[in-house]
Amino acid sequence: MLRPLDRHSWPDRPRTARRGRDRRGRGPRGPLALAAIPRDRSRADRFDDLVLDAVEHLELRWRAELAEVELAVEEVPPEQEIDILDLDPVPLARVEEGARNVRLIVHRWPIELRARNGLELAALVHDVVVEQVADLLGIEPEAVDPDYGLDDD
Repeated sequence: MLRPLDRHSWPDRPRTARRGRDRRGRGPRGPLALAAIPRDRSRADRFDDLVLDAVEHLELRWRAELAEVELAVEEVPPEQEIDILDLDPVPLARVEEGARNVRLIVHRWPIELRARNGLELAALVHDVVVEQVADLLGIEPEAVDPDYGLDDD
């Protein structure tokens, strides 16, 4: 017969760390993936890495022009940015020009929803960043990066 344990039924001995196996005899449990393995990173972290890779690729050629540009990633665009009369009402990124700085903001969810796999996601992030930099500089995307649009099938 089982009876509920209360505080008074515990033996008066100091608690020690459990050594050896767990209570079912399977051994100590550990993390499922090591910290150095990419699977341990969240989708948002992996997306941030894709954006940084795209910007680093462009910085090799446009370092002086991008020196004052801040980079940010938002989950979704703000409501006032969505234009229901536009053919594609959800913007993938935007550029905010302030008095002192320029901020390039990439929206994660709209981009992730358009990509079917990781390679397509990386290509789409690259193209979106190139388009925003081209708008910022007032030139064509192909002039910003000759690889623009080549990964589209």
